[in-house]
Amino acid sequence: MVTRQDAGPRTGPGLPTGHARATGARRRAAYPYAFYLPAGIVYVVIFLVPTVMAFYFSLTRWTLFDSEFVGLQNFRDFFAEQNLSIGFANTFVYAVLTSGLKVVLGLLLGVLLTSKLRLRGFLRSVVFFPVLVSTVAVGITFSVLLRPDTGLVNKTLALVGIDGPDWLGDATTALLSVALVDVWKGVGLATVIYIAGILSIPQEYHQAVAVDGGSAWHRFRHVTLPLSWPATYSVIILSFIGGLRSFDLIWTMTRGGPGFTSDTIASIIYKQYQAGFYGLSTAGNVILFVVVTAIAVPLTWFLGKRQVAA
Repeated sequence: MVTRQDAGPRTGPGLPTGHARATGARRRAAYPYAFYLPAGIVYVVIFLVPTVMAFYFSLTRWTLFDSEFVGLQNFRDFFAEQNLSIGFANTFVYAVLTSGLKVVLGLLLGVLLTSKLRLRGFLRSVVFFPVLVSTVAVGITFSVLLRPDTGLVNKTLALVGIDGPDWLGDATTALLSVALVDVWKGVGLATVIYIAGILSIPQEYHQAVAVDGGSAWHRFRHVTLPLSWPATYSVIILSFIGGLRSFDLIWTMTRGGPGFTSDTIASIIYKQYQAGFYGLSTAGNVILFVVVTAIAVPLTWFLGKRQVAA
């Protein structure tokens, strides 16, 4: 009579032991993570180390060769800046205005450029082209175009009997003018994101609306708009954070003027660098980092939650 014994771990020549199998499994599990190592090193060197150093130097008065620890004095001095409240207000107005217009125009252009339109590929290239142009070049070009006397914009308005303002020299229009140029330059990226989002919507949804007798408006309202929410989410996050950090276009076109009326937080920080107050400007950068993080993280969570719900 043959009796079965409880099977134990099988060992022998050519068969791996339990320890060897566990070691091999751990190695296989760790193998994909090795590909993260180069990106992790770059992230630490390029982002984490400079961030930690910025937090330290924001507590000092420093030059290239010397530093003196002053605690929170730089932060107190930065918050005592006369035009800081204007800079904060302009920053938020600029971010909301530019991101809102990029969402609306990007969605409309995305719908247009995914329709059965002649020269569709060419028009997509035209819309995206400003994204490829240097921001400084765009700022210089529009500074010339918006000159009150010799600029092409006011000359064109004069042909129809409209006396154009000093777009960049008037406190009421300077920030708005820069924001509109920012939208012109950045709406191409928003459009590309929306095109990708709209093309990913299954055609069965559009066909179902058509079978039910729905119009183009019904297809847009009940299919395109809700199902392109992931694209809207991406455009809002990218453009809003970019607006909060806006500097290059504003500095190129107005340098924060006239006076301080188009200053943003970033341009105020740069003016402190120019004046040689490196510790003070570093404290401003830390404050800007905290502000952007404090707004971007809840906004990302809120929009992401809505995206899941949708």
